[in-house]
Amino acid sequence: MPTDPSVSTTRALARLLHWARPALPRLAAGAAASLGASLMALAVPQVLRAVVNGPLLTEGSPRALVLAAGLVLALGVLEALLVWCRRAFVLTPGTRIERAMRTELFEHLLELPSAFHDRWSGGQLLSRIMSDLGMVRRWLAFGLVMLVVSASTVVVGIGLMLATAWQLGLVYLCGAVPVVWLGFRFREDYKEVARLARDQAGDLATTVEESVHGIRVLKAFGRGQEALDDFARQADELRSTEIHKARTLSRVTFALGALPEAVLAVTLGLGVWLAASGSVSVGALVAFFATAAVVNAPVERLGQLLAMTLDARAATDRVVEVIDTANPLADPPVPVHLPAADPRGSRVVLDAVHFRHPASPPDAPDVLDGVDLELEPGETLALVGLTGSGKSTLVQLVPRLYDVTGGAVRVDGVDVRDLSRTELRRAVAVAFEDPVLFSTSVRENVLLGVDTEALGEAPSDALVRQALDVASADFVDRLPHGTATVIGEEGLSLSGGQRQRIALARAIAVRPRVLVLDDPLSALDVTTEAAVTTRLREVLTGTTTLVVAHRTSTVALADRVAVLEDGRVTGVGRHSELLATHPHYRYVLTALTALDDAADEAVAGPGAGRGVDR
Repeated sequence: MPTDPSVSTTRALARLLHWARPALPRLAAGAAASLGASLMALAVPQVLRAVVNGPLLTEGSPRALVLAAGLVLALGVLEALLVWCRRAFVLTPGTRIERAMRTELFEHLLELPSAFHDRWSGGQLLSRIMSDLGMVRRWLAFGLVMLVVSASTVVVGIGLMLATAWQLGLVYLCGAVPVVWLGFRFREDYKEVARLARDQAGDLATTVEESVHGIRVLKAFGRGQEALDDFARQADELRSTEIHKARTLSRVTFALGALPEAVLAVTLGLGVWLAASGSVSVGALVAFFATAAVVNAPVERLGQLLAMTLDARAATDRVVEVIDTANPLADPPVPVHLPAADPRGSRVVLDAVHFRHPASPPDAPDVLDGVDLELEPGETLALVGLTGSGKSTLVQLVPRLYDVTGGAVRVDGVDVRDLSRTELRRAVAVAFEDPVLFSTSVRENVLLGVDTEALGEAPSDALVRQALDVASADFVDRLPHGTATVIGEEGLSLSGGQRQRIALARAIAVRPRVLVLDDPLSALDVTTEAAVTTRLREVLTGTTTLVVAHRTSTVALADRVAVLEDGRVTGVGRHSELLATHPHYRYVLTALTALDDAADEAVAGPGAGRGVDR
């Protein structure tokens, strides 16, 4: 859910305590070391005060001067040592907090359902898990510590200034009033623009991601210049926002630098008059301005630290926005288990299933409007319908990638919502029409879904080989390193048919109870499709298969066919039966045949026959 902009920055950043708690002792030690270094710096003016009022203005011994110089040197060395300790204390905890947050965020992204990822762009998520968490780490390790230390240094310093020369201290304290007012004004002005800049950076990352993934399309249609223009426009918007941030920061930085110096000019004139009148000693005057010089540094840093804090607040809001997104597909509190596997296969029942997307308008019809369907153990059922009839949505309900909004989906008599997602997805394997492969070896892609714990041993090469053989993926042997060949990002170095066959082999290797195929053979020619289907029947004899069919050849190979029309199943039977009795089925087959012919002609050229690995 979006974060509430009315929440204070302190409360927003307090959310980090959940991850920072284990590191608090070391962060506190780092802050204490840094504060100690500041106190060493504030002690030097007091030594100077004693020296000026003592040995310099009286006939003191040289030994007193040497001792004072040695004390100043010792304070300086101790200050440097404490600064080093601060870095040593806070550096490692900061990286651990970043790692913990990044791991939890990624784990949550894996848990969130497909509906969430349908709404969120990859670039926005990537910018949150990388740059935003990097900003949080830098603030925790530096900004927070220095903000606490700077505030403490200013308070202690002003206290010493009041104790040294109270008249001058009051003048300096009056100068702090506009500084505080500027800080509040700056916070309100900077907070919104800091969030806007991070959101725009995420949008820019999305544009880069989409352009890289779609580079072939951009090149094929000659739209590179348009993509560049769009990117340049977004980059210019981000640049304008960053300039706005810089200008806002520069104004407050100028004021925070000029005001203390102006106040010091006033106190200098007043201090000389007080010293001449004997109201303030010369040593006290020297100590006051030496202390003011130490205090001015954190005052001038205040603008940078406030900006860093507000940037960290924007980054935290963006990360928490994702982490706080509830997962509607969580496991039940007490999951049940599937019964023992039936050698014939599993029975899958869709009972009065309704589904509508969460973002659908209230008056929009359900995508699935009371679907009743039953798959017998071990059968292959083809799901047929026109585009938009809800086929792909229906098959994603079986592995619970989406949840039904009405009715129930049952596997072997158990509602899928009563199962843990791990157990369900070990029993149900899916192969999609648009396969996603990962930048790893062919072997690791095929074994992605294999449960090594249940297997009791490392998957064998024979399992990989059999899955590839069933999927007719013999082309793997011609790759440079066979199954050890590392394929490129999303498998784009392979053809569409090759990617589909590796994705199908991945589903086969699981040896599932239920195999869900969302038209995963659309890029294969009819002969290869028939060979793959035959081998599937031979190897997965105890597997129930639900396949979305966009080709007439796929329909003919199924045991039964279900016709999906406007979100309802209007007919179930054998291909020949439906062809004779169901008018809408005949209409759908005519449309599928036309699409098949058009696709084949587009790929192979006019007049070419079928038999192309598309």
